Amino acid sequence: MLEEPEFERSFNGKARIGKVMGGMQSIVLKPEDLSSPVAFQMALSRIMEAAMKMVESGGPKPRYVAEIRFTDDLGNNVVFAVDLGEQIPPFSSETVKARIKVELFDVEEEP
Repeated sequence: MLEEPEFERSFNGKARIGKVMGGMQSIVLKPEDLSSPVAFQMALSRIMEAAMKMVESGGPKPRYVAEIRFTDDLGNNVVFAVDLGEQIPPFSSETVKARIKVELFDVEEEP
Protein backbone atom coordinates (compact mmCIF):
# COMPACT_ATOMS: atom_id res chain seq x y z
CA MET A 1 0.00 0.00 0.00
CA LEU A 2 1.38 3.39 -0.99
CA GLU A 3 1.35 5.87 1.85
CA GLU A 4 1.01 9.60 1.44
CA PRO A 5 4.06 11.51 2.68
CA GLU A 6 3.63 13.64 5.78
CA PHE A 7 6.31 16.08 4.63
CA GLU A 8 7.84 16.78 1.24
CA ARG A 9 10.82 18.91 0.30
CA SER A 10 12.74 19.21 -2.93
CA PHE A 11 16.21 20.56 -3.61
CA ASN A 12 17.84 21.71 -6.81
CA GLY A 13 21.39 20.75 -7.61
CA LYS A 14 23.76 19.79 -10.36
CA ALA A 15 24.82 16.39 -11.63
CA ARG A 16 27.97 15.45 -13.44
CA ILE A 17 27.64 12.42 -15.71
CA GLY A 18 30.67 10.18 -16.06
CA LYS A 19 31.86 6.66 -16.67
CA VAL A 20 33.33 4.40 -13.98
CA MET A 21 34.63 0.89 -14.19
CA GLY A 22 32.18 -1.56 -12.65
CA GLY A 23 33.48 -3.74 -9.84
CA MET A 24 35.58 -0.96 -8.39
CA GLN A 25 33.13 -0.12 -5.60
CA SER A 26 35.39 -1.86 -3.09
CA ILE A 27 38.32 0.35 -4.11
CA VAL A 28 37.85 3.25 -1.73
CA LEU A 29 40.26 5.43 0.23
CA LYS A 30 38.95 6.43 3.64
CA PRO A 31 40.29 9.31 5.77
CA GLU A 32 41.84 6.84 8.23
CA ASP A 33 43.84 5.33 5.32
CA LEU A 34 45.84 8.57 5.23
CA SER A 35 46.50 8.73 8.97
CA SER A 36 49.96 7.14 8.81
CA PRO A 37 52.39 5.64 6.29
CA VAL A 38 51.52 2.12 7.48
CA ALA A 39 47.77 2.75 7.12
CA PHE A 40 48.40 4.07 3.60
CA GLN A 41 50.42 0.97 2.68
CA MET A 42 47.62 -1.27 3.98
CA ALA A 43 45.10 0.71 1.90
CA LEU A 44 47.25 0.33 -1.21
CA SER A 45 47.47 -3.43 -0.59
CA ARG A 46 43.69 -3.62 -0.23
CA ILE A 47 43.23 -1.65 -3.46
CA MET A 48 45.71 -3.83 -5.37
CA GLU A 49 43.99 -7.00 -4.14
CA ALA A 50 40.58 -5.71 -5.25
CA ALA A 51 42.00 -4.68 -8.64
CA MET A 52 43.57 -8.11 -9.16
CA LYS A 53 40.27 -9.86 -8.31
CA MET A 54 38.49 -7.62 -10.81
CA VAL A 55 41.00 -8.45 -13.58
CA GLU A 56 40.78 -12.19 -12.82
CA SER A 57 36.98 -12.10 -13.09
CA GLY A 58 37.04 -10.89 -16.69
CA GLY A 59 37.98 -7.26 -16.29
CA PRO A 60 36.04 -4.14 -15.48
CA LYS A 61 32.79 -3.31 -17.24
CA PRO A 62 32.02 0.39 -17.77
CA ARG A 63 28.96 1.89 -16.07
CA TYR A 64 27.63 5.42 -16.20
CA VAL A 65 26.97 7.33 -12.99
CA ALA A 66 25.71 10.76 -12.01
CA GLU A 67 27.56 12.54 -9.22
CA ILE A 68 24.86 14.74 -7.72
CA ARG A 69 25.65 17.80 -5.58
CA PHE A 70 23.30 20.08 -3.70
CA THR A 71 23.19 22.21 -0.56
CA ASP A 72 20.77 21.19 2.21
CA ASP A 73 18.69 23.52 4.40
CA LEU A 74 21.51 23.83 6.94
CA GLY A 75 24.05 24.86 4.32
CA ASN A 76 25.85 21.51 4.15
CA ASN A 77 27.12 20.31 0.80
CA VAL A 78 25.66 16.90 -0.01
CA VAL A 79 27.18 14.61 -2.64
CA PHE A 80 25.92 11.20 -3.72
CA ALA A 81 25.93 9.03 -6.82
CA VAL A 82 23.23 7.41 -8.92
CA ASP A 83 23.98 4.43 -11.16
CA LEU A 84 22.63 5.13 -14.67
CA GLY A 85 23.45 1.71 -16.13
CA GLU A 86 25.69 0.41 -18.88
CA GLN A 87 24.31 2.54 -21.73
CA ILE A 88 25.28 6.14 -22.46
CA PRO A 89 22.58 8.39 -20.96
CA PRO A 90 20.73 10.62 -23.47
CA PHE A 91 22.04 13.94 -22.14
CA SER A 92 23.52 16.64 -24.36
CA SER A 93 26.18 17.60 -21.82
CA GLU A 94 28.10 15.92 -19.01
CA THR A 95 26.76 18.54 -16.57
CA VAL A 96 22.99 18.56 -16.03
CA LYS A 97 20.48 19.89 -13.51
CA ALA A 98 19.18 17.64 -10.74
CA ARG A 99 16.08 17.78 -8.58
CA ILE A 100 16.22 15.84 -5.32
CA LYS A 101 12.87 15.01 -3.73
CA VAL A 102 12.64 14.02 -0.06
CA GLU A 103 9.48 12.49 1.34
CA LEU A 104 9.08 11.72 5.04
CA PHE A 105 6.59 9.13 6.23
CA ASP A 106 5.32 8.20 9.67
CA VAL A 107 6.42 4.64 10.37
CA GLU A 108 4.21 2.44 12.47
CA GLU A 109 6.20 -0.23 14.28
CA GLU A 110 4.95 -3.76 13.77
CA PRO A 111 4.83 -5.98 16.90
